Amino acid sequence: MQDRFNTIAGWTLFAGIVGLGLSVASGLYFQADKPHRPHEMGYPIEGAEEAGAADAGPDLGTLLAAADPAKGESVFAKCVSCHTVEQGGANGIGPNLYAILGQAVGKHAAGFAYSGDLAGFGGNWTYEVMDAWLKSPKGMVPGTKMSFAGLSKPEDRANLMAFLKANGGGPEFPAPAAPAEAVEADAAAADDAAGPASEPGADAAGAVAQPEPADAGAATENE
Repeated sequence: MQDRFNTIAGWTLFAGIVGLGLSVASGLYFQADKPHRPHEMGYPIEGAEEAGAADAGPDLGTLLAAADPAKGESVFAKCVSCHTVEQGGANGIGPNLYAILGQAVGKHAAGFAYSGDLAGFGGNWTYEVMDAWLKSPKGMVPGTKMSFAGLSKPEDRANLMAFLKANGGGPEFPAPAAPAEAVEADAAAADDAAGPASEPGADAAGAVAQPEPADAGAATENE
C-alpha cells in the first residue's frame, strides 16, 4: 500500500514538473508576458475627428468678447487666499496681480520670489498665455511653485481675464474668429465675382488666323 502511494505521489509530482516546464517554455516561445501591437490595426471611424473639433467650443476671442468682469470677480474668490488684485496691494503667497496683463511673465510684481522656471519662461502675459496658465499652471510650467490645479471651464478663465483687465488694464481682446459659414460664403462670393476664366491667347490666335483683305495693300499704296 505504501509503495503504491509513493508511486502515485511520484507520478503526480512528475506531471506537475512537466506541466510547469511546458508552461514556461510556451511563455518564452509566444512571449505571452509581453504586450504586442496587433498585426492588423482597427479601422478608423469616419467623422470622429470632425466631431471632436466641433466639441472644442468657441475660440478665445469669442469667449473674451462675451466675458463678464463681475462673474470673473466671483471666480477670483478662489484666488484671494494667495493673491491681491488692487493697485499697490501686497504680495502674499502669490504676487499682486494688478495690471498683470501684457506684462513680462514671472517679472511683474517687484520683490516677489518667482520660481526659476516661471521667471525664465519668457514672453508676456498675453491672453493666450494667461488662458493656458489658468487652465493648468503646472501643465504650462511644470516647475512652478503655484499649487492651484487650474480652471477647467473656458468661460471661467475668460471671465477671470476680463476681471483682471478691469483691474489695471491690458491689451485689447483678440478678435473673435469668423464663423466657418461666413468664410465659406466669402470664398464663394469671390469665386462668383471672378467669373469664368477665359482661355489665354484665344483672341490673339484668332487675329493671326484671320486673312488680310485683298485690297488692303492697294489702299495703303494709294494714301
